[in-house]
Amino acid sequence: MDLYQFAMKMEVDGKAFYEKMAAETPHRGLKSVFSMLAADEQKHYDTIVAMREGGAVTMADTTVLENTRNVFEGIRAEKTLAEGLRKEHDAFQYAMKIEADSVRLYEDMAKKENDAAIIALLQKIADEEKKHYNIVENLYDYTLRPEYFLEWREFSNLKPL
Repeated sequence: MDLYQFAMKMEVDGKAFYEKMAAETPHRGLKSVFSMLAADEQKHYDTIVAMREGGAVTMADTTVLENTRNVFEGIRAEKTLAEGLRKEHDAFQYAMKIEADSVRLYEDMAKKENDAAIIALLQKIADEEKKHYNIVENLYDYTLRPEYFLEWREFSNLKPL
């Protein structure tokens, strides 16, 4: 299997994973985030196919990071959602592994490429995968917060300055 086929398989697997997560979450905002991540994975797949076929390749910038900020604000307001998300630790860890593997793959592909335009495009895909990792990592950290956050009784009644 060549690198292009491997990259295409990773993108298909990532898309399927995010679509599954979107289908399983009851929260409209998270459903939207996972759907945007799946759409980005499809965009990456289409870009890799075009590169493999040797045609002119361009790719639009992702907006998923900017759009998720509003979703995180909504998540903070819903305590019941946060409780439900704690059960998804393994899924978030798996998603972070997929994204980290994708970053390494595209950076390695860029190192082996000679065409400057293809190198730039592979680096752009790697940067988008880093954004995806950041989003999933933030969801993961948010769900773990109650497990590693400790509020001391002595300081819980202090008023902010």
